Amino acid sequence: MATLTAKIANSVPAMNKHSISINGHRTSYSLEPEFYSELEAIARKKSIPLARLITSIDKDRNENTNLSSALRIYILNAVKNDKDQATG
Repeated sequence: MATLTAKIANSVPAMNKHSISINGHRTSYSLEPEFYSELEAIARKKSIPLARLITSIDKDRNENTNLSSALRIYILNAVKNDKDQATG
């Protein structure tokens, strides 16, 4: 069992912390590199700055959801919507 745990621990991507100013308030969020890369791609696809996309997601998030989780959920939904449009 220790071997499986070690394999899982070694396969978990590193978490990177990012800082941003939202409406004059400095805050930070943590995302795995894969999520951050996808978030950048979404911003490029929408032709908007990454900071503006994050500000929009922050504005629309549930008050009980932290920014990092809200970003992951947004990314997941965007990827799912793209997949549905490609197959539908």
